[in-house]
Amino acid sequence: MYTLSAREGSLRILGILCLIGSVFPVYGMDWPAQNMAVIANFGVNDAGRPALGASFEVEGPVQAAETGELIFSRSGSNTASRLPSPLGAWIALDHGEGVISIYSRFEDTTPQALPKTLEKGTVLGTAGRSGWSERRGFHFSLFDRKERRWVNPSMIITPLPDSRSPTIQSVVLRNTEGRIIEPNQIRSINQGRYRVCVVAADTRIGPNESPLAPHRILCMVNGSEIGSLVFETFSARDGVLMVYRNGLVPIKQVYAPVPGFEVGEVWVTRGQATLEIIAQDISGNAQSAVYRLLVE
Repeated sequence: MYTLSAREGSLRILGILCLIGSVFPVYGMDWPAQNMAVIANFGVNDAGRPALGASFEVEGPVQAAETGELIFSRSGSNTASRLPSPLGAWIALDHGEGVISIYSRFEDTTPQALPKTLEKGTVLGTAGRSGWSERRGFHFSLFDRKERRWVNPSMIITPLPDSRSPTIQSVVLRNTEGRIIEPNQIRSINQGRYRVCVVAADTRIGPNESPLAPHRILCMVNGSEIGSLVFETFSARDGVLMVYRNGLVPIKQVYAPVPGFEVGEVWVTRGQATLEIIAQDISGNAQSAVYRLLVE
């Protein structure tokens, strides 16, 4: 099992603080409800596209995560556009500096009359099943209009308790001809370039909770990092959604191997090669898988 060193832990915390400082003024945001079951988190592979926020199963009221200005309110039964909304009944708050919080899938009724400015903790509505949802709950997301990017709420709000390490369910290599190689079954491969695809999942509490996306997936070859996929932000560039993987890349490159992720490309030459995959959650729990290969 992979564990964070003191230096790695310090660098991770510093990176989070830098992101918070650059994206958000230092808010004391809270989660919009208590005792929630997480059914989808930021970055999870949803049929080839990333989840841009977090979905929760819960009963009862949903509250404003921080003081903000009400900029949009829509009931689930609103048919003005003649198209159903995947968000159902939803509300958006502006917190200043371009930061927007979005709360959706409320109970399918007309939202209550709300003042223009809402204090942190104000009840916005009741968790429901409007929009494209099969469970009673709500969806919560954060958007930075200045930088045109969606932000992982767990980067801004104290992460929910997580005591379990992620699991690495499968690792496959795909060569330039499209051939798939499973390194846990084949110990010898030809030299060349390979795409590395990983199916990894996280659960906060127990195995019965919905599989979630890890916070980070690393790919190492002979001790050197060649791929680092981080689920912290998704940026919009010229109409294309981008994810950070050793730099910004289109999501279609990363999310194509449903339900997994393409974490990078490796070039291996003749000799011995050690491939290591590390999946880490935002609390620092981590799991690794190591494959020792003969390259011919």
